[in-house]
Amino acid sequence: FVLPYVMTFLLFVAYPLVFSFVLIFHRWNIITPMEWIGLKNLSHLLSDPQFFRAMRNTFVFLFIHIPLETVVALGFALLLNSKISFRGVFRALYFLPVVVSGVVVTILWQNLYSYDNGVLNTLFTRIGFPRIPWLIDSVFAMPSIAIMATWKNVGIYIVLFLVGLQNIPRDLYEAADLDGATGTKQFFHVTLPMLNPTIVLIVALSTIGGFSLFIEPYVLTGGGPMQSTMSGMLYIYNQAFYFNHMGYAAT
Repeated sequence: FVLPYVMTFLLFVAYPLVFSFVLIFHRWNIITPMEWIGLKNLSHLLSDPQFFRAMRNTFVFLFIHIPLETVVALGFALLLNSKISFRGVFRALYFLPVVVSGVVVTILWQNLYSYDNGVLNTLFTRIGFPRIPWLIDSVFAMPSIAIMATWKNVGIYIVLFLVGLQNIPRDLYEAADLDGATGTKQFFHVTLPMLNPTIVLIVALSTIGGFSLFIEPYVLTGGGPMQSTMSGMLYIYNQAFYFNHMGYAAT
């Protein structure tokens, strides 16, 4: 019964992982045989400014994305946990972007962010505001990607927050009411402390997802402008499949 899982794990996880460690010590362009070069790949990595730029970009994305996603998910979860009409319909709608292909979502937002004919800039110009260079300015590019990633992934975190909210005992709120606590005090002294495990889980999942940032910058900007959206994962991809530096990509 466990054989299918074991075979899948060995083929798609264990073997690539071990092979990656082997590649660290070799130069290989897929076509020619591997060449042993010792620690040269590691030495190159530690002196590669583009690598550190890519990692800095990834941390900038995380710094924007994680707080934004957490706050938005919690806000919608609180709204959907209250007694509102069509609550089930709204829960399904907010989760819908999660199941849509990442490439499809990225192309959709590319049309929204387009400088000349994008929906957002068209609306801004009609109400008298200047166009915003969402994807062609290094100041706006990474925050724009963070907003898009939040829209794409926030549905699953809304579900997690809803589960956390529904597991808070009602007795705590009733006791707070008897003690005269307002809604704001109940939120900060009952709701948030009881949601601590959920918040930790969401921050961990968002961090893992943030370090895997690839599709959004690959489709939207290609890592530009001026490499301001070059994520760590996109840099690895370029080294492996654009320059054929498989050993350095593995490093």
